[in-house]
Order: sequence, then C-alpha cells, then structure tokens
Amino acid sequence: MLSKIAQFFVKSIKSPDVRKKIVITALILLVFRLIAHIPASGIDRENLQALFLGSPLLSLLDVFSGGTLANFSIMALGLNPYINASIIFQLLTYVIPSLEELSKEGEYGQEKINQYTRLLTVPLSALQAFGMYSLLKSQSIIAAVDPFTLLALVLTMTAGTVLAVWLGELISEYGLGNGVSVLIFAGIISRLPIALGQSVSVATQEDILKIIVFLVLSVIIVALVVFMNEATRQIPINYARQRKTVSPFSTYLPLRLNQAGVIPIIFAISLVLLPSLVSQFLSGLGDSQIVAIAQNIASYLNPQTFAYNLLYFLLVVGFTYFYTAVVFNPQKISENLQKNGGFIPGIRPGTQTANYLASVLNKITLVGAVFLGFIAILPSFFQSFVGIANLAIGGTGILIVVSVVLEITRTLEAQLVMRKYEGFTQ
Repeated sequence: MLSKIAQFFVKSIKSPDVRKKIVITALILLVFRLIAHIPASGIDRENLQALFLGSPLLSLLDVFSGGTLANFSIMALGLNPYINASIIFQLLTYVIPSLEELSKEGEYGQEKINQYTRLLTVPLSALQAFGMYSLLKSQSIIAAVDPFTLLALVLTMTAGTVLAVWLGELISEYGLGNGVSVLIFAGIISRLPIALGQSVSVATQEDILKIIVFLVLSVIIVALVVFMNEATRQIPINYARQRKTVSPFSTYLPLRLNQAGVIPIIFAISLVLLPSLVSQFLSGLGDSQIVAIAQNIASYLNPQTFAYNLLYFLLVVGFTYFYTAVVFNPQKISENLQKNGGFIPGIRPGTQTANYLASVLNKITLVGAVFLGFIAILPSFFQSFVGIANLAIGGTGILIVVSVVLEITRTLEAQLVMRKYEGFTQ
C-alpha cells in the first residue's frame, strides 16, 4: 500500500502540469498561513486565550478558522462570511425566479452567482467584524476605542476575509481542489496537533487509555468515510447502433452516495453555532428580555446538548440533499443521454429517464446524508466518553480532512489520466 502511494506521488511530481498545480497550491497555503499570524491591534491576548480555553464553542470556531480567531489575526473571520453568503444565494435561487434561471445557464450563470456571492461577502464581513469587536468588548478583552480606530479594525478584518476568498479562488483556478475547502483543511491540519498535544498534556493515566480508544475509533471512522465517499451506484447505459458498421455498446453512469462532499458539514456548522454567538454578543449588553431569550436558546443549543446534535444532524442531512440537487441535474443528464443515443434498459428516454435518475439519487443520497450526519455528531459522543473537549474538535476536523484529501486525490488522478491521453495523441 505504501509503495502504491509512493508511486502515485512520484507520478504526480513527474507530470509538469500536476507539479505546477502542487507548487501553486503549496505557495498559496504558505502565504495564507503567514498572513494568518499577523495580529490585529488592541487585543489583550492573555484574556483572549483564557476566553477560548473556557468556551468549547469558541474553541470549535478557532479550529475551523485555523487558529486565526484565538490569535485574533487580520484573518480572524476566516471564510465564514463567504460561506454564509454562499448559503444565502443558494437558498435565494429557489426563491427568486431570475436567480433560478441564472443558475441554469451553465458556467456563465454560475460565474455571475459567484460574483454576487463575493460582493455580498464584503458587507457580511464588516457586520461580523463589528459583532466580533462587540463580543470581545463585552468580555473586557478589548478596550473601548474611538470610531476611527473601530473603523480601521473593521476594514482590516474585512480585507482579511476578502484576501482569504481571493487566495481560495486562486487555488480553485490554478491549484488542486476546491480552494475554500483546501484553506479550511489547512487550518484544521495546523490546529489538530496542538489540540491533541493539549489533551495529552493534561490527561491522567485513565485518560490516556481513553485517548487510545479514541484514536482507534478515529481510524475506523476514517476508513468508513473513505468507503462512503468512494461508494457509487452504477446505472447501466446502453447506446444504440448509429451505423451498420458500428455495434451497440453499453457502459455505466456512476452515482456517488455522497455527491456533496464536505460542503454540507461546512454549511451546517456555520448555522448551528449562530445562536450561541448571538447569545455571547448580547450578554454584554445588559439584562433584558431579549438577552434572556437568546441565552435560553443558546443553552438548549450548547454543543453538548441533545438539541444541538439533533439540529446539527438535520442540517447536515438537509444541506446534503440541497447541495446534491444543485450539482446534479437529472433532467440535464437525461437530455444528454437522449442526444447521444443512450438509454437505460427498461426505461423510456426523456422524462421517464429523468424521473428514474431522480428516484435513484434520492435513495442513495438518503444513505449518504444519514451517514454524514451521524459522522458529524459522533465527536460529541466521543467527548462524553473521553471527557476532553479538544478530542471532539479533532474528530470533527478529521471528517473534513479526509474528504478534502480524497477530493485532491481524485483531482490528481484526473490530471494524470488526462496527461496520459495527451501523450497518446501527440
């Protein structure tokens, strides 16, 4: 197995195009991590570290931001505003007819929606930056500043998010994989050793045994995630004979159990943590009925509660179906098959084929979505068993890390296969 991995790595390095993509991705990640350590001014970092150590919610957000939040760097907001903007526009495509038509216009329509998403990211970043300032001010971590200093802080954090989005899009265009996922992957990888190190340093002898059990279970989970990500349902496709000299042939249309990849997890975690963030923001505004209501909601949606895990599970399942509907269009697949003389045995071309593909996709997506939802909430059960919060955070990170690694691996394989065919044709 190790020899195959080594051979795959050597082949990737030898290919000029793949090597160029790897180098570009590595350089962008290096720039991203260097900028992530540039601190914003006016923060009491000792109190900030204490706040994050005492809040599992903020610690979880810090892992997804790659440590930029705990250090309060100029990229403290990370890619959260961009993710929120993406969620908003994907929901609006089902509400606003003009956006729905635009989403059906192929690559041009998708590029326009991406442009609108980037524009919406800017005001969302400014709003979240002000919210973060208010939260830290309510916890006496940042002193009151004059309006000009506050404006500079908001502009700096907004620029950091815009820069992160730009770096992610550079990876998507010139590097390997989806840029946003790769940047989140890099942040998690950079924080996992720290989280595990902190857990081991404070663990007792009994905790060490629990950590070993956790690591063994993590390996099993990684294997299950790989299996489910690679699992496909193969739909037989026959192609009619178009000329007398050409015999008919058959092939398969592979439908993956998890068409959405890691995106549902990223979307779901962005929404499920929102009530707790709002509650912490409002806690510094004094006693009022609104604050009391917000705190009650946040207490029910604490990461250790059943309500939080149930909501998290349902959001992951819902976003898996939603994103699958966005990336896979049975009607379009049916039309392409009909144009090329392809058909599913026993199914009439056209509407019946589209309905059949939609039915099969709904069934297999249910399996993938439920599995993804259970994997997403498993870290909370691990935390209850192990009793160390950092390990629960690491378990959530493992899910994203494995999915992104598989995505990059598939991209590398596709590039190598393309390079091989180009060699035959030249």
